[in-house]
Amino acid sequence: MPKLSVNIDHVATIRQARRTWEPDPILAAREVELGGADGITVHLREDRRHIQDSDVEQLRKVVTVPLNFEMAATEEMVAFALRIRPQTAMLVPEGRREITTEGGLDVAMLGDSLRRIVGQLSQAGIASSVFIDADPRQVEAAANIGVAICEVHTGPYSHLFHEEGSQSARTRAELDRVAQVGLIIQSAGMRFNAGHALNYENVAALAAIPGLWELHVGHSIVSRAVFVGIRTAVAEMRALCTGSSLSAVSQ
Repeated sequence: MPKLSVNIDHVATIRQARRTWEPDPILAAREVELGGADGITVHLREDRRHIQDSDVEQLRKVVTVPLNFEMAATEEMVAFALRIRPQTAMLVPEGRREITTEGGLDVAMLGDSLRRIVGQLSQAGIASSVFIDADPRQVEAAANIGVAICEVHTGPYSHLFHEEGSQSARTRAELDRVAQVGLIIQSAGMRFNAGHALNYENVAALAAIPGLWELHVGHSIVSRAVFVGIRTAVAEMRALCTGSSLSAVSQ
């Protein structure tokens, strides 16, 4: 069963709405760990809309699970990653006007420029990852530049699940597309991760895909935490990812 890395960006989103000191993402990370998460994910955006530099610096010092650092492929972010040395650095597309990441990184087009970054990360002992659409061409390009991990964009699957339900032919086809690309990723010797727009309703079917190493979930966990607390919200999501009983979480 896949591991669960929890994205805590939107704890910082609430804090930044008032430009104050709470809620504290560092405290959130501790609660996430106590809820059973296998990793912590943060995305330091160019416009610093949620997570701040100091958040990442503190997280690197205090978290006891692997830190996955999402970053644009820019000189600024590469330098930051090389300084703090997270366990994983995931290259993602980034646009200032987007609300959230809208699609995968075009590794096939950007391969030459990304190869140098992947090399720098690898030399520093940082596992390199790319966030890609479920496209075999992007998997091939990722393998060619020496990437260690491919995270498949599950937004299309998640949105179809919400709009048409789990039994829709299009939903099932998109789920199968993710699974097939996952096989290609593994056959190329890379780790197969997945994430984006996953929630408590749609995650179980995805978590059952063979060979899936890790799921990245954020917004839905923070949303659920409003009602039950973040430790419980993480425990509930982890139970769905691992096929465990949710009744055990509530006890």
